[in-house]
Amino acid sequence: MPMRSSSNKPVIITGLLLLAVGAALSVFAGNEAVSTGQLWAALVHPDQADPAVLLILRGIRLPRTAACLLVGSSLSAAGLLLQESLNNRLASPGVMGINNGAGLFVLLSALLFGRAPAARMGFAFLGALCALLLVYVIAGFAGSARSTLVLAGVAVSALMSALAGLVITLKPALVVDRTAFQLGSLQGIEAGSLWMVLIPVLPALAAAYLLAPGIELFALGDETAGGLGLSVSKFRLLTILTAALLAGAAVSIAGMIGYIGLIVPNLIKNRMGTGCRARLTACLLFGAALLLLADLLARQLAYPWELPVGMLLSLLGVPFFIFLLAKRKRGRR
Repeated sequence: MPMRSSSNKPVIITGLLLLAVGAALSVFAGNEAVSTGQLWAALVHPDQADPAVLLILRGIRLPRTAACLLVGSSLSAAGLLLQESLNNRLASPGVMGINNGAGLFVLLSALLFGRAPAARMGFAFLGALCALLLVYVIAGFAGSARSTLVLAGVAVSALMSALAGLVITLKPALVVDRTAFQLGSLQGIEAGSLWMVLIPVLPALAAAYLLAPGIELFALGDETAGGLGLSVSKFRLLTILTAALLAGAAVSIAGMIGYIGLIVPNLIKNRMGTGCRARLTACLLFGAALLLLADLLARQLAYPWELPVGMLLSLLGVPFFIFLLAKRKRGRR
């Protein structure tokens, strides 16, 4: 049973602490190439720092940490918006095909425009929209129930993933690492691309907070929400489009990272009250913290090699998805 809204504050504080710890470890955790002390000295006294260490700090660690913050929070917020609008805990950007659709179109962008960040961003959002449109078309034939939308999303996700694999097979030069792109990775993040991501992410997050009061009415059921004056179909579509924009922005720089948008919103909803804005804030914090810690593990577990962070998240997310399915089935008995 969800906790009362008065208990939201400890959850938010915990999220802030985890985020702070994750960010500090992401920037300063040492290895054989560079120590924690060297990184700290380069931050505090950049004029006296070793140029190589300063390059690692400014060119790799700080952009990568910032990317974790943007991608983790965006995917988590997108998952919450989808779950609330469809009233289905299985909904997420990965399950609904949004991530894979955005990833496919990022590949098409690379094919047509090279590594242009603006093109990647625009194509990622276009791919997310195309995936959503296909989901709605399939659901229209099979029945427009919210559960049908999720099932259609699973099918579209598989289709988009197969098409992305085909494009990479035919044009392997489009990505440096096929596995890293398809599972999601934060390796090689460039600081310049992060500014481009902020352009859609900040307005989308602002829109999510503005939509929050109406999103809360979805829990009452479509008929009741409509009776209270909410244009249910239009509001749901607007909420899903906001989620698509957030997920598309994340995929454009980190590949098809999955399960953050599934895991974090479900955990948050089990620990917090019904206030959508409070839940959204918590999702931003915990989503970013989860990706920071997962990325740190991906960098350290097989050092000097690096695992795709999406691989670790899949190892966590697949059992979690199965658990939700089992819990959903027991709830129907």
